[in-house]
Amino acid sequence: MHQAVGVLIVDEPYGLEPTFRAVLEHEPALHTVSEADLIRGGPDMPGATVALVIVGAGDSGGGAARIERLRARCPGLKILAAFETLDAAASGRLVAAGADVFVARSACARVVCAAILALAGLPAAARTVDPTDGLTPREAEILRFLSAGFSNKEVARRLNLSVRTVETHRLNLRRKTQTGRLKDLVALARHLGLAPVTEADGAVSVRRAAGPSPAAFTAPAAL
Repeated sequence: MHQAVGVLIVDEPYGLEPTFRAVLEHEPALHTVSEADLIRGGPDMPGATVALVIVGAGDSGGGAARIERLRARCPGLKILAAFETLDAAASGRLVAAGADVFVARSACARVVCAAILALAGLPAAARTVDPTDGLTPREAEILRFLSAGFSNKEVARRLNLSVRTVETHRLNLRRKTQTGRLKDLVALARHLGLAPVTEADGAVSVRRAAGPSPAAFTAPAAL
């Protein structure tokens, strides 16, 4: 069992579609576990475990609270936050609570499976699904700016980053999304529920996280 990846689905009070949950539970490389299993441990537990936390629209506070409780009980747990909509304030709350990667709740089960496997560090050869999008919190934030037409220099100034750092994130976004065209970035940000940048948005400090890989997230985690 040690080669499988454990998945703790934290879906209250929103839940997952039965078919979506079924795909996760029947993916050979994944093994669903309970919080009691995590705390109890034992030789039958998977070598790595990822918590999938569902965050409803307008409930980033509740999602952050659930993530904080998980972090307190299981400090080494990897956490994937599935969001409906994400703006700068919500992103900041979830990252501060301990989310590692974002993924859109609208993403298909195959995409979520790939994000879980990548976050767990499963070697590419061992994955039974193709790598797909998984945007880190910082990539999701930069995507919001780029989709709004901000230049690399403007993004760097607003987020207190170097231009070189923004360029690196932009290259990662190009690799993951397979596009660099503005209209595609706008469509992707809209699909992921990433709120557009406004003048009221200030610089946001986002912890960089290691995450999955190429087409429709956030990580999350979407040139």
